[in-house]
Amino acid sequence: MQNARTILNRTDRDGIRGQEAARPFVHVLADRSEKLAGVCAMLEERFAVAGERLDAEAKLSQVPSAIVIRADLRDLDNIAAIKKRAGKLAKAKKRIFLLEHSSHVGISQAYALGATLVLPGPVNRPRLLAALSDPADPSSPSSSETAPTDTAVEAAATAIASMFTAVTLDQPLDVDGTKEAGRQIADRITERGLSEWLTTVRRHHEGTYQHCLLVTGVAIDFGLSLGVGRADLERLYSAAMFHDIGKAQIPLAILDKPGRLDAEERALIETHPVSGYEFLRGHDKISPEVLDAVRHHHEYLDGSGYPDALSAESIGDIVRILTISDVFAALIEHRHYKPTMPRAEAYNVLCGMNGKLEKALVHSFKPVALTR
Repeated sequence: MQNARTILNRTDRDGIRGQEAARPFVHVLADRSEKLAGVCAMLEERFAVAGERLDAEAKLSQVPSAIVIRADLRDLDNIAAIKKRAGKLAKAKKRIFLLEHSSHVGISQAYALGATLVLPGPVNRPRLLAALSDPADPSSPSSSETAPTDTAVEAAATAIASMFTAVTLDQPLDVDGTKEAGRQIADRITERGLSEWLTTVRRHHEGTYQHCLLVTGVAIDFGLSLGVGRADLERLYSAAMFHDIGKAQIPLAILDKPGRLDAEERALIETHPVSGYEFLRGHDKISPEVLDAVRHHHEYLDGSGYPDALSAESIGDIVRILTISDVFAALIEHRHYKPTMPRAEAYNVLCGMNGKLEKALVHSFKPVALTR
C-alpha cells in the first residue's frame, strides 16, 4: 500500500460513488507514497478517500467535495503536475494545501495554484479534519450562499500572499491588485454583513493571513458604520490590507508561535510597522494617509505604543480606526492552539484599554463588535 501510486479507501474506483452517498468524497494528492498513505489514513474513518501520486496519470473522474494536496512546492515538477490538474482542482469546493516547508513564498505559491486554504507546518489531523468539515452551526450559510463570499476571500488571500512574497523577494508590489481585493471585501460586507465574513475567514484561513483578512473586514464594517465617504473607505481598506506587510520579513515560526514570545522575538515582531512603511513608501499609488497607518497602527493615545511613541495629537483618524480594528481582530481570530474569544468579551477588552484608544470611537465600535 505504501508504495502504490494510487490509493483508494478500502474500495475500488467503481465503489467510490457508493461510499460518497454516505460520506463526503475527498481526493488526496501527494508527491511521495508515504505522504499519500499518511493523509489517507488520517481521513478514511470520516470520509470516502481516494489518493494519487502527483507523478501518476490522473485517472479519477468524479468531482470530490474536497482535494487535499501534500507536496513540496519548492519542487518545480510538483508545481507542473498540480498545474496539469488545474481544471479538475477548480471543480472542488475546498482545495487544501499542506505545506511542511512553510514560508511566505510557499503559501503564495499554493494560493497561486488554486488553494482555498493553506495549512503550514507539521500535518495535524484535528486541524485537517476541522478544515474539511463544514460548521455544525445551523445558522451558517449553505454552500450555494457562500460561493460568492469564498471568491472574495480567495481573491483577498491571494493578494495578501502575493504582497508578502513581493517583500520577501524584493519584487514590485501589485498595488492595484491589492486595492481591488479590498474593494471586493467591501462589496461583500456591504451585501452580507460582517458576521458572515468573519465566519468564512476563520473557517478557511489561518495565521497571519487570516489576521489580515479579519482586520480588513472589521475596518471596512467600522468605516461603513461611521458613514465615511468612498475615498476615506478606500484609504481605510487599503491601510488594513497593507498594515502587516512588514511581517513578511519575520519567520512564520515566530509569527505563528503558540506560546509567549521571548524578548528577542518580541523585539523582532515590533520591527514590522517600520519595515512595512519603508517597503511601501517607494511605491506609487499609496497615499500618505495609508503609509501613516501602516507605520503607526500600534501607536496608542497615551504614548505607550510603537515604533514612534506618538501621543494623541499626532495620531490621525485612519490610524485610530485601524488600531481598534486590529486589536479586536487579534482577539477574535481563530488559532489552532487557542480558543476564539467571543466578540462581546473582545469588546470588553477594548473598553478596558483606558487612555490607549479613543473613547468615542470605541463606543461607536460597539454595534460593529456585537450586532452588525
